[in-house]
Amino acid sequence: MKKILLISLTLFFFTGVFAQKEETKSEKKDKKEKVKTGFSMGGVPVVAFDEDTGFKYGGLVNLYHYGDGSNYPDYNHSLYLEWSRTTKGSGINQLVYDARTLIPKTRVTLDIAYLTEQALNFYGFNGYNAHYLKNYETTGDDAYISRMYYRHSRKLFRSMLDFQGDIKGEKLRWLAGIAHYRSKIGTVDIAKLNDGQDEDKLLPDTALLYDKYVKWGVIPEKQKNGGNVTLLKLGVVYNTRDNEANPTKGIWSEALVLTAPGFIGNDYGFTKLLLTHRQYFTLFPERLSFAYRLSYQAKIAGEIPFYMLPYVTDSKSTKDGLGGSKNLRGILRNRVVGDGVAFGNFELRSRFFKTVILNQNFYLGLNAFADLGMVTDPYKFKTPDLTADGISQTDIDKLTQESEGVHIGYGAGLRFVINSNFIIAVDYGIVAKKEDGTKGLYIGLNYLF
Repeated sequence: MKKILLISLTLFFFTGVFAQKEETKSEKKDKKEKVKTGFSMGGVPVVAFDEDTGFKYGGLVNLYHYGDGSNYPDYNHSLYLEWSRTTKGSGINQLVYDARTLIPKTRVTLDIAYLTEQALNFYGFNGYNAHYLKNYETTGDDAYISRMYYRHSRKLFRSMLDFQGDIKGEKLRWLAGIAHYRSKIGTVDIAKLNDGQDEDKLLPDTALLYDKYVKWGVIPEKQKNGGNVTLLKLGVVYNTRDNEANPTKGIWSEALVLTAPGFIGNDYGFTKLLLTHRQYFTLFPERLSFAYRLSYQAKIAGEIPFYMLPYVTDSKSTKDGLGGSKNLRGILRNRVVGDGVAFGNFELRSRFFKTVILNQNFYLGLNAFADLGMVTDPYKFKTPDLTADGISQTDIDKLTQESEGVHIGYGAGLRFVINSNFIIAVDYGIVAKKEDGTKGLYIGLNYLF
C-alpha cells in the first residue's frame, strides 16, 4: 500500500466560551477541572500529503452546548463539521448533529456526508484468502504493475438519522434509525492522477485489480458501478459508562439488526446482525484505565452487494471496514472484507498531564494498543472461467491464496483532550504480518471507542 505521509504543519486547538456561570459544588471536588456551561468550541486544521492524491487541507470544528452544566462532562448538543480536500480530488464533507435534550428522554443523531475517494483501497475479498503482494505497487520492483493496482474510485452520499429512547432509565435504551447510501464506483482515473506529474512518476495505463474482477465476473456486471441502498436499523443499547467521550469505567453493549428490504426499492435485499461489547476499567483513578471492544458483524440473510461490504457499523457511527484508523490500526484499509467479520481492540489509556488553560480543562494522554480482526463468513463470488480471455491458473490462485487467519496490529498513541469531549488523537500502528502492510500513522479526533 502506498502510505499516506501525514505532515502536521500545525496541530492546535482554539476554544471559545460564549456563556459561563459560577462554579458548582462538583467543581470544588477537583480544583483543576471546571464544570463547563453554555457553549464551547474546539477545532483542528487538517494537513496531509499523498504522492498520488496530493495535499490534503481543510479543517474540523466541534461545537458543544453544555446548558447549565448539570450533565457535564456530557453535552446537551454537539455539532461536528468537517471540510477537507486533496489537490487530486478526494474529499470529506460531513455534518453530524447529536442532541440529548432536543426531545425529552430521546437522543437524536443526524449524520450527512458526501465522501469522494479518488483511490479507495481494494484488496479483494475474505482477508488472507485474497492475494496481496506489495511488489505490485512498488515502483522499480520487477513485479511492479501500478501504485494504483489495489485501488478503485468511489463517490458516496450517505445520510443517517437515529433515535434512542429509554427502556429502563438511561442505561437500557432502544434504537431505531434509517440510513441511505448512494455509491458511485469506478476504476481509478489514471489520466487525472498523471496530470502535471514528472515523467518518472507517471502511472501506467494498465488494468487494476478492480478492472480484472469486473472483467472476470468476480464483481457482477450490475454491481460494478455501485448503487443505492436504504437501510433500516433496530436494536437495544446498554450503557453504564461514566463519561461517553473518555470513559474509565462501565459497559457499553449493543445488539443491532440492519436490514435492506426490497419493498422500499432496494435492488439487493439483505439483513445483518451487529453485536458489540465494550468495557472500561479504572486501574488508577484519573491516571490509568484499560478498555476493550469486541464486535461481530455478519450477514444473516440475503445478498450484500460488494460495495456495501467494507463497512463497520455501531449505534454511534458507520466507518469503512476492517483495516485502518478506526479499527485495525497499521493494517491496510479495507484489508479484511467478507459477509461476516469479527474484531477486537485492547487499550491501556493514561493521563500524564492535567491542567486548566485559558479557562478550559486540558490534559495529555498516552495509549498502548493491540487490534485483532478476521473474516468469519467469507463473501461468495463467481469463480472465473479458465477459458475466458486473459485468465490463467495463477490468476485463479490469487483469488484464494491461503486460509484466513487473525490480522494483528499494535502500537501506541497520544491524546490532547479539551473539556473531556474534544479529543485530538495521534496513533501509530505496526502490523504483525507483511500480508497486511507495514505500518500506519493516523491523526484525527476522539478515542477509538
